[in-house]
Amino acid sequence: MTLLKTCYHVWRLGGQRGFFGRKRYDFGKSNLVELGQVSPERPVPEHIAKPKYYFVRNSPSSGEGRPEIKTDRQIQGMRDSCKLAANILKKACTLAQEGITTDEIDRFVHEEAIKASAYPSPLRYLGFPKSVCTSVNNVACHGIPDDRKLMDGDIINIDVTVYFNGFHGDCSKTVLVGNVDERGRYLVQSTEESLNEAILCCGPDQPLCVIGKAISRFARHKKLTVMPAFLGHGIGSFFHGPPDVFHFDNDYPGAMKPGMTFTIEPILTLGEMDAEILEDAWTAVSVDQARSAQFEHTVLITEDGCEVLTVPD
Repeated sequence: MTLLKTCYHVWRLGGQRGFFGRKRYDFGKSNLVELGQVSPERPVPEHIAKPKYYFVRNSPSSGEGRPEIKTDRQIQGMRDSCKLAANILKKACTLAQEGITTDEIDRFVHEEAIKASAYPSPLRYLGFPKSVCTSVNNVACHGIPDDRKLMDGDIINIDVTVYFNGFHGDCSKTVLVGNVDERGRYLVQSTEESLNEAILCCGPDQPLCVIGKAISRFARHKKLTVMPAFLGHGIGSFFHGPPDVFHFDNDYPGAMKPGMTFTIEPILTLGEMDAEILEDAWTAVSVDQARSAQFEHTVLITEDGCEVLTVPD
């Protein structure tokens, strides 16, 4: 997930207003999430191949430049890493139950990656302290796992990326914890559907901007809001790179070409588009405290369409 450079602290375009004042939203009923205690970094065994940023802190990717067109060998490497990430995510989602802490989910994802001889990509990326992102309720993305226990009615996004045999595979899913209210269930289902709508637009020589147009159109139809500060990204031997994939309506240049791999990862919210980064420099929350949901796949553009790489067994 890439954060727009203009949103270092707050992305605030101003609330949507109608003739009689600020637009009213139905947030439903949910628990407000605050930061908890973060446990120490989990160790990575010596034999696990590590990305360069494990040893030297990296700088953010600009998203600029020519997207990489992968060879057959690189594509197979992407298939392997993405399959592993998807299988770990599938298992991790079963842990999302009342009373489980997000730190326990982090431990599980970390251990599953190590067991598969893979590196949990979020760890030390730009200084991120844990091995997975866990974003609950009003946390839009980049939530740091901590000692907060999941509660009945929560929704949680689990974002898994692994570095396996030299390639990163990236995917995420939002799941329900216990008895989630109707608005929360509607948000989660609609966000997954928006991702599927975007994937249907993908194919050779299609403009990249059709992704954002499809998601925006679908969100408006569902009376939800796209949070525009957070982007999809190119991925391969690098975690983040070109192209930037915008999830809002845009006419930015760029076209999909066979051999390109990138993520599509829209965040939709029940409220307004504004987000802010908390004092841990990572956790992005909705300014109006509305819940959001996110789903993510890594896709490969092929000669006759696209292939979703992050499908579990």
